[in-house]
Amino acid sequence: MANIFETIVNFFKEDEWQVSQVEGETILEMGFTGDNGNWMCYAHAQEDEDVAQFIFYSVCPVKVMESKRVIVAEFLTRANYDLALGNFELDFTDGEIRYKTSADVTNDRLTVNLCKNLVYTNVLMMDKYLPGIMAVVYGDVLPVDAVAAVDNPREIHLTEN
Repeated sequence: MANIFETIVNFFKEDEWQVSQVEGETILEMGFTGDNGNWMCYAHAQEDEDVAQFIFYSVCPVKVMESKRVIVAEFLTRANYDLALGNFELDFTDGEIRYKTSADVTNDRLTVNLCKNLVYTNVLMMDKYLPGIMAVVYGDVLPVDAVAAVDNPREIHLTEN
């Protein structure tokens, strides 16, 4: 079985991303700029004799204030419902939102193409849903309306009345 961390490093090198390794960890960190914002991403290789996993996170550039966490959780749950690959997570303790894609390649191997699919699906989903997150966090937009606006951007605009 090929080394997962090595495959991840090779993907980012081939794709010309600027990354740095978290000291003492099999984690790479990098910034990403989408159409709707900038945020940090983390590529984590979990590998031991029983487990081989690649996990990629996009961390939302804003933390959700405590008073908005329940309504943002509703937005994220509605957003997650139809997503085929990956999911949003909300840490109720500190308000951090992240998007996670992952692959368990135990008894298999991680390829550069699989890395590419997981990474780009991830950052594109964070970029797509970031305006909806911001509308719910900072505006008076209902989660159902914010998800509808993200999924059908020509029909609904994310503005307050």
